[in-house]
Amino acid sequence: MTDKKRLLFVEDDVDIRETLTEILREEGWQVQSAGHGKEALALLRAGQPLPKVILLDLMMPVMNGWQFRAEQLADPDLGRLPVVIVSAAGNIEQTAAQLGATAFVRKPVVMDALLRAVGKALGAPM
Repeated sequence: MTDKKRLLFVEDDVDIRETLTEILREEGWQVQSAGHGKEALALLRAGQPLPKVILLDLMMPVMNGWQFRAEQLADPDLGRLPVVIVSAAGNIEQTAAQLGATAFVRKPVVMDALLRAVGKALGAPM
């Protein structure tokens, strides 16, 4: 598999993470997942090929999405990776813009919307 189809899914809810990971894998994605921002940063810095896009929840324990995004943007290698916010937050559109995310998807997640957001993050035509 080419690394073009690699993504990192950062989500603390195990059921959501496992379900969406399975569906994304069925769609041909190579998915790494993390339960919080600190774990995600460790995966990104582990020296493996970087993902092409990060799906990021906002409200998580240990390191939330805002903290993760600040750390990500402070790292020149990681800061260039596009982020899609995946959240149930009421102000998700504004928050995604403030965090410099490429796109956002509301929870509960509709797969077509998630795949469109990933495509947008990768620069695919809508």
